[in-house]
Amino acid sequence: MSRARRTLSLLAGCLALSLGSGPLAQADPAPRDEAAAAPFCYDEPSQPTADVSDLKAAFTGANWMRTLQAMYQRRWPSGEKLAIAQAKDQYWDQFVNKRSFNGFAESMMVAIHEETHMWDLDPSRTKWDVSIAAWINGSQQAMQVPVHGGFPRKEILPLIKDRLTASMDDTYLRDRTQGEYRLQGVLAEQNAGLTGLPAVTVVHEFIKGVGASNARDIAATNLRYLLLYLRVAKDRHPDYWAKIKAEPKLRELVLTQFLRTAYWLEKSAPYTGVVGGPDADKITKTNYAPENIAVLEEFTGRKVRVDAQRHCTAD
Repeated sequence: MSRARRTLSLLAGCLALSLGSGPLAQADPAPRDEAAAAPFCYDEPSQPTADVSDLKAAFTGANWMRTLQAMYQRRWPSGEKLAIAQAKDQYWDQFVNKRSFNGFAESMMVAIHEETHMWDLDPSRTKWDVSIAAWINGSQQAMQVPVHGGFPRKEILPLIKDRLTASMDDTYLRDRTQGEYRLQGVLAEQNAGLTGLPAVTVVHEFIKGVGASNARDIAATNLRYLLLYLRVAKDRHPDYWAKIKAEPKLRELVLTQFLRTAYWLEKSAPYTGVVGGPDADKITKTNYAPENIAVLEEFTGRKVRVDAQRHCTAD
């Protein structure tokens, strides 16, 4: 799905395979009862200052998977668990830079992004345009989330009034194939982009090039697409809006992803310029426009905080 047509062909091949989930318990928590739910905040273990100097010194092109798992075990345990779950995927090699440790760390934005796709879109978990899966973190994965088809995501284009996301708009909304993807595509790309952000946030000091320089922008843009998709659903497709709004698992996933995006954008903010540009914060500002927050809260049934604690609900 991502990296335009090249990766589309990879995923098409992958959908015919059973990649297996590895030694990982898949969490599928019951949706919260909105009427009784207490405020909560998204959180996830990470330690971006943990020492990995020994891993850098010992890195070779042959030990990259062992290095990947050890690096994330220390700095981002969810990344380690995803790597374990996907260790046998034959496509890893195409996403990983093995020439140097710095290049390796930088390539993790793409590698983790794509391996999230591979996990999410495995046919044992996802039935295209019917129900989806989403790797959220090492202890939480959404399973069998109904999406009921939907409408082409290109329909959100009239709501985008700026050029902040123009390059991604051209790929995901204006492209003849990509623009036709429905809610399945919006959610899958949002999840992969969001997982790619912590993958490089926690190794920010090793990133010297441009391979991960738009990680924050990607996360903010994909949240924009999700919020605008909900607005178009409500305004132009009322029957579909009613159908997806009646799905507790989908409401739960949308809320989680909104809070999770806020969490990782905050965690990565100190590294703007390395894992994202200034446009990421401008996109985020538009995401918090009243009309976007209103549709999110109506859809999820929860109030969200719009202050410094944006990764939390307000009720």
